[in-house]
Amino acid sequence: MTETRLRDHICQFSRSLFERGLTPGSSGNISVRLDDGGWLVTPTNASLGFLDPARISRLNGSGRLLSGDAPTKEIPLHAALYETRHNARAIVHLHCAHCVAVSMLPDIDPKAALPPLTPYYVMRCGATALLPYYRPGDAAVADAIRGLAGKYSCVMLSNHGPVVAGDTLEAAVFAMEELEETAKLYLMLRGMNPRTLTPEQVADLVSTFHSPATATGGKQSPG
Repeated sequence: MTETRLRDHICQFSRSLFERGLTPGSSGNISVRLDDGGWLVTPTNASLGFLDPARISRLNGSGRLLSGDAPTKEIPLHAALYETRHNARAIVHLHCAHCVAVSMLPDIDPKAALPPLTPYYVMRCGATALLPYYRPGDAAVADAIRGLAGKYSCVMLSNHGPVVAGDTLEAAVFAMEELEETAKLYLMLRGMNPRTLTPEQVADLVSTFHSPATATGGKQSPG
């Protein structure tokens, strides 16, 4: 796909996410890794609902700005995910409400922030890690991401929002949407002792659909 087309795709997906209330105001950022090792990145302080393709930041492989507006301050977050998720070609970071709410709850398992409630969560997300709070733009988040050793394509940043890596922009967006829907289900079902997928059912999904990360199965009830 040409760089021009990729810029258009970033704007199209960004607008869709914004218009559905998945990231308010000027929050959230998206990047796509190019064949030459450089990136296209959404600019800092830009609403995902009103992006101009020509103003999207173009970085080289070292992270230096080549053209466009100044990039998001979350470059360390994106860089660490690309470094550890070698097949990743796109990253989506949003401030969607249900994921942020889950990240603020006590007693969330940092290795499996959400239980395997649905097959599409397992198929598109695998498992989700929960990291401690870091100030937005804090370079220290990169070390926390590296500490996950590339085992997770979906990560929640406590009190902040989720970040998802995918092998295409479409895959990353779809996984982000599935993550937010699963977080919504989790909150709806807290205290109701719902039936989750069994380890055997999870293993079947992972082997059949090549889940992006190792998911956990079994009885893990919300709340």
